[in-house]
Amino acid sequence: MLQRSTIQLLRFPFSLFLLPVYLFALCLVPTINFAQACLVFFILHLLVYPSSNGYNSYMDRDESSIGGIEHPLQPTKELFKVSVIMDIAAILLSLLVSQTFTVCVMAYILASRAYSYRGIRLKKYPVMGYLTVVLFQGSVTFFMVYHGSSSDHTLIVPPAGALAAGLLIGGFYPLTQIYQHEADRKDGVTTISALLGYRGTFIFTAILYTVAMGVLAWLFIQRKEAGKFLLVATLMLPVLVYFLNWARKVWKDESVADFTHTMRMNLLASVCTNIAFLILLIGRSFE
Repeated sequence: MLQRSTIQLLRFPFSLFLLPVYLFALCLVPTINFAQACLVFFILHLLVYPSSNGYNSYMDRDESSIGGIEHPLQPTKELFKVSVIMDIAAILLSLLVSQTFTVCVMAYILASRAYSYRGIRLKKYPVMGYLTVVLFQGSVTFFMVYHGSSSDHTLIVPPAGALAAGLLIGGFYPLTQIYQHEADRKDGVTTISALLGYRGTFIFTAILYTVAMGVLAWLFIQRKEAGKFLLVATLMLPVLVYFLNWARKVWKDESVADFTHTMRMNLLASVCTNIAFLILLIGRSFE
């Protein structure tokens, strides 16, 4: 029986925030191998992501709020052992998908460890840490899902799709760090959000999301699927409204850039984006 702290710090529900990239990639796959798609989902969302969360918590030993957990418990050696076992399981199962997918999973795990490991600690470098997250949680994950879920395991992936995935993660990620500036500073970490400041984080996010939506528009229009982009844009409107309202409050009082508002933003953005791409995915059955 796993300890309560281990289960909590693996943060399985946090995978919901990374699900949009999976669904987005799946929407674009010409012919889906559903058995492989399910295996890819299991490997990423129930093994790789939770293991990464757990290892990060083991290294950080946070005493203040972290993504999805307001009062984190302290990690034990068990958490480290479980994260290693999950990584090994992910790599072994990846061999059932393809060698290319396995290499990508191994690269993701290594990047995640380099991001958190005290001896390397990429997360303490604002630009390098940020680009590592954008590349692997965004573009590389898009490639893995598209390749692993396609019936022919194609290596030809839409560049605009991979770019859009990276931009969506890149715009979203700084907001997840905005309430942790002080805790990160004490830990010797300078995040991209801390580098930009409170207002700068909102401006940066607005710019990247605008570019991301532009890339999405181009992608769907050149595929003669403009209606799909309109659906995504419409379902993202609640996120835009919340974002602008929250930014207005932070402009007046920076203390509003707190855990509660951040988690509400994360949840709203992930739910709206997941619904949008899920509708597109289901809609393929009627085309």
